[in-house]
Amino acid sequence: MKFNEIDMSKWPRGQMFYYFSQMAPTSYSMTVDMDITDLMLELKKKNRKFFPTYIWLVTTCLNKQMEFKVAYEEEKLGYYDTLTPLYASFHEDDHTFSMMWTEYSQDYEQFYNNYLENQKCFGDVHGVLSQPQTPPPKNAYTVSCVPWISFKHFAVHSHENKPYYFPSVEAGKFYENGEGRKLLPLSLTCHHATTDGYHVKKFLDDLETEMSQLIGRI
Repeated sequence: MKFNEIDMSKWPRGQMFYYFSQMAPTSYSMTVDMDITDLMLELKKKNRKFFPTYIWLVTTCLNKQMEFKVAYEEEKLGYYDTLTPLYASFHEDDHTFSMMWTEYSQDYEQFYNNYLENQKCFGDVHGVLSQPQTPPPKNAYTVSCVPWISFKHFAVHSHENKPYYFPSVEAGKFYENGEGRKLLPLSLTCHHATTDGYHVKKFLDDLETEMSQLIGRI
């Protein structure tokens, strides 16, 4: 995990960042439907789980753009070379969840196996953090899923009084359209200081590409 300081005088978003973080703090969210038909068929054939695959795909695509990785560290503005997914581990016994994280790897197989190992070691640990001996890393962003609800829109609202510029990503319960395609509601909540609609569009395009490429190699 490397932190790269940003030179505000040279950053093209410098003025925009100042405006939307200091003068008019603004966040936004949007929800789209992603076609996951082919991915789900391949995962079923290979007996693979959807959730860790979804987390890997989302994290891989967010990591392609530095604007999604902006943060403050020791009062310096910069960006991390990678984000680490922080996600919910649901407990069937009491219907609560704990937060868990798996260090990101560009290698899908490695990340997938590390996720399964985390579940094996910490999946039954209750409380806010499933890995209580280790705090979440500084580059951890929130990615999760509400598998019981197929929503049209979802937004995350934080009540912390601290600067936070990582995106939050939430998936809903997939559903079939009239053509038999499986669609996944996918919501992104972003800070306007670091990202615009352009960055979200690029993320979604990258997500479609990564899904297609992953299908060919898992």
